[in-house]
Amino acid sequence: MSAISPPAERIWWKAPIDKLEFTWIAIALVWSLTMFTMMVYWHIAGGQNLSNETYKTTKEMFAAKAQAVVDKYTVRTETDQQIPVVKPPAGSDIYLIGRLWAWWPIYELEKGKAYKLHLSAMDYMHGFSLQPQNINIQVHPNYEHVVKITPNQLGTYSIVCNEYCGIGHHTMVGRIYVK
Repeated sequence: MSAISPPAERIWWKAPIDKLEFTWIAIALVWSLTMFTMMVYWHIAGGQNLSNETYKTTKEMFAAKAQAVVDKYTVRTETDQQIPVVKPPAGSDIYLIGRLWAWWPIYELEKGKAYKLHLSAMDYMHGFSLQPQNINIQVHPNYEHVVKITPNQLGTYSIVCNEYCGIGHHTMVGRIYVK
């Protein structure tokens, strides 16, 4: 008898379960059900899981929406690439484009006011990480991700791509000013 050729008369699923083995199975079952219940509870009551909306779109449609907001609310430009700084009214929809290797445009928002941030990528999948809000989303091309944000601290919020998107990935940073 060896592990390679077990006895022919013994069928493992018909063998009786030892008390110790049954105890561990029961503990694993109870723990699994507890963790499942806690995931549901923390999603509803915990407030740390991001509830967002996602819609199918095209790159052209999303770029047109973003350009319309930029054309209407631009207050100045910054950086060597002349990225527009946009100051939309509180409660409005704002559009942020991720593309190699920048977030476009820069926004200037009001503290304590809610905004609907629409995100999309123009080329590859990018990661959107907004600090200190601790928002983290994968941004896909041809999808529009909508997140409700309410900046509650004054200062400069950093936007970082945390999904490797190519050789210039380390330079893909953006910002949002909160005043």
